[in-house]
Amino acid sequence: MTMGMTGSGVVENLAQMLEQLGDVPPERIRWRPLPGTATEQDVIAAWEGPERRLCELVDGVLVEKVMASQESLFAIEIARLMGNFVRERDLGVLLGEAGLLQMMPGLVRAPDVSFISWARIPGEEFGSKPIGAYVPDLAVEVISPGNTKKELQRKMRDYFVAGTRLTWLVYPKTQTALVYVSPTDFRRVPKTGSLDGGDVLPGFTLPLAAIFASTRRQKKSG
Repeated sequence: MTMGMTGSGVVENLAQMLEQLGDVPPERIRWRPLPGTATEQDVIAAWEGPERRLCELVDGVLVEKVMASQESLFAIEIARLMGNFVRERDLGVLLGEAGLLQMMPGLVRAPDVSFISWARIPGEEFGSKPIGAYVPDLAVEVISPGNTKKELQRKMRDYFVAGTRLTWLVYPKTQTALVYVSPTDFRRVPKTGSLDGGDVLPGFTLPLAAIFASTRRQKKSG
């Protein structure tokens, strides 16, 4: 099986393929089309089909995204708070968890939250294609139990090779985060700490507590 441009070459069996993808559980691998042969059109077909399967495209393989309802809630809260900052300053656009992005030929990722600056959008107008050919300045992943450590390492590599400048990995289970500025250079943010936009969104800060408080009603009537 020949893998795509972001892979490391030819794999001989299923175990090698799963390892190259980041030890992704087999149940998240779509078997039609056969692994190694999938294209961007197959990503669109899976999403627009009756089962509405949201997949990323990695090395010619459709890999289903995993996100439960609570992780989606946290992603929306991050996007809401970040969006207020971005909109007030007219800095760019934000995409949610179904925001499919072709980051390189043969590589489609869908971060849970993406910030794309106007400088990366030709003509400063976001296009209407099902998969946008944009690389986010900032990518956010809200980690689900189904995500593996190696999968996340692979994602960090893909993001930064493509040109992403900053990524946040947010861990609901521990209410902590990792902030990456390269595939291997990161810092830990404790549950009492805050995320910040660095050089990508100067002046933007987001306390982790504000994200995880979204599961509870803040104002009670009466």
